[in-house]
Amino acid sequence: MSRLGVWSTLTDPVVAELLGRSGYDYVCVDLQHGLTGPGSVVPVLQALRHTPATTLVRVPDHRPDGLMRALDLGADGVVVPMVDSPEQAAAAVAACTYPPHGFRSWGPMWGDVDGAAAGPEQADADRQVIVMVETAAGFAAVREIAAVPGVAAVYVGPNDLALTLGLGRETYATSTAVHEALDTVLATTEAAGIVMGLHCATAEMASYWRERGVGMLTVATDSTLLRTASAAALSTARGGDGATW
Repeated sequence: MSRLGVWSTLTDPVVAELLGRSGYDYVCVDLQHGLTGPGSVVPVLQALRHTPATTLVRVPDHRPDGLMRALDLGADGVVVPMVDSPEQAAAAVAACTYPPHGFRSWGPMWGDVDGAAAGPEQADADRQVIVMVETAAGFAAVREIAAVPGVAAVYVGPNDLALTLGLGRETYATSTAVHEALDTVLATTEAAGIVMGLHCATAEMASYWRERGVGMLTVATDSTLLRTASAAALSTARGGDGATW
């Protein structure tokens, strides 16, 4: 069964909690391209702690301190962008794993709040390391990346992948080459026994790839939901005539 999620780019913890209580399997807080940053992420993650959704954080880069801090702040998993090699994937896993199998430093920040911090072995078993394949180099090495122990999923950013493959802004719906690239990642992850994740531009895209067997699908983004729902409500109220005061 596919996990369906939503991308969180806004800094308001109330919005984050609404997303977490909307029925999505996961909410991913975007520190790479979203408005949320180091100074605003804590209340967003705090709000998500009280929802049933799995909380993910897309970190800005590969730096170990960012990976460790995201987990310390309460994320259930991290999404690591621009992974080009199995070595980079293995380094990300090691940063998210306590010794002796990794080098994550001990310091879960909510442990002193509720006394419920999991021990190292349980924390390692529970956390999810999701690596993004979105470059030509990463795509060329996707089989080796998917085989890295501890990688839970290979998540594709289709816009960046198309760009770096020389396909511009083509999509799976307009380009056979883009479609075949996504099919290749899906077959590779299935063979490796892990999940493929896919960032979807529309709910229709998510539905299409869900039927093809992709196990992790981002259905929407909070800012886009707000804009499109607001525009749709206004259009309905106007009766489509575009009249204003």
